[in-house]
Amino acid sequence: MADAKVIPLDEDTRARRGARAGGGGRPRGRSTGRPGLAAVRTDEAAPRDDASRDGSSRDDVSRGDVSRGDGTREDAAREDAAREDTAVADAALAGPGDDGDAPSEPAQDEPGGASPAAALGAVAGALTDAVAGAADRVLGGRWDRRVAGGLSFLRRRITGDYEVDEFGFDEELTDQVLMSLLRPLFDSYFRVEVKGVENIPSEGGALVVGNHSGTLPLDALMAQVAVHDHHPAGRHLRLLAADLVFVLPLVNELARKAGHTLACAEDAQLLLERGEVVGVMPEGFKGLGKPFSERYKLQRFGRGGFVSTALRTGVPIVPCSIVGAEEIYPMVGDAKVLARLLGFPYFPVTPTFPWLGPLGLVPLPTKWTIQFGEPIPTDGYAPEAADDPMLVFNLTDQVRETIQHTLYKLLVRRRSVFF
Repeated sequence: MADAKVIPLDEDTRARRGARAGGGGRPRGRSTGRPGLAAVRTDEAAPRDDASRDGSSRDDVSRGDVSRGDGTREDAAREDAAREDTAVADAALAGPGDDGDAPSEPAQDEPGGASPAAALGAVAGALTDAVAGAADRVLGGRWDRRVAGGLSFLRRRITGDYEVDEFGFDEELTDQVLMSLLRPLFDSYFRVEVKGVENIPSEGGALVVGNHSGTLPLDALMAQVAVHDHHPAGRHLRLLAADLVFVLPLVNELARKAGHTLACAEDAQLLLERGEVVGVMPEGFKGLGKPFSERYKLQRFGRGGFVSTALRTGVPIVPCSIVGAEEIYPMVGDAKVLARLLGFPYFPVTPTFPWLGPLGLVPLPTKWTIQFGEPIPTDGYAPEAADDPMLVFNLTDQVRETIQHTLYKLLVRRRSVFF
């Protein structure tokens, strides 16, 4: 040890060696919970302190490093490697703002950093999806087209951009509104079964003749829905109605809009010549207001005026038999005095009306069947045949007997009034 050569050290060299000796090569200041933070800052401060010294100090340091030789350079290399490892660990573990700089702005795509506008947009998108899904379930597919069609319909009604014929028939209103109101009654309540609707020609005029019953004329409306919804050509049944229909408020307007017209030979002939499907129920009030005990027994068909009209226009006569309407309002009595006071042909008394008040107007949910028979041609007769009373009587009786026999067949096949 006496021969050992003592190499003087400058102050900077002593400071660096003292730091290694005191910390065992590990940077101090790790009590913050984020490793390497104090070390990085201490090590970064050292070059700034070295740079602040004058040129002579840097020369002394250079001479001290040279005098230490290879051992000093190895120590410096190990210190640089440790500093790099510590910096990498700090970058991986440190949170925003740990490097001493200003905290960085949170990313807009992170949940915690979303702006209020983005949050409102996300909520609006979720609500839109929920409403669209609910609309699909309630309104069915293509509900957006239905809504657009409804808005277009309202615009045309407001601006008056729609057509009405000389009888007051509003085809667009009938298709989109009136049929939609009657269809649940037809499909779900009475569960109407339609047969032989293809016997009505797809084009040209035709006269549909049916039986009439049920106290209220719901059978005529159900026949109209049957032709409109089940015929391949989707034709409209233009019904001939009694005078009473066109003197009642509101009923008058709705009947005209739905294509009904007064039951007279002139109107019927004009419609048939135009190629319309005309419906008539020759029993009239005699069939509609007959007692329940005479159900499904056809009343007199009048004087056969509908046959004369068919002969003049040469259109086929299509018999129509309706089963199920007789039981919707079982008429067990007729308040004739009250009927005269009100100007009605009859005032029905049923098991529920007038005892239950307005609730008694709810029809019983019977099961219906509407069958259209084979057409009876009239184009083989000369136009003057319409004035032949015997021919008119024979054709009228033929139509009546066809409807009556069909009613009997349907009643035999029926399992129940309600099922």
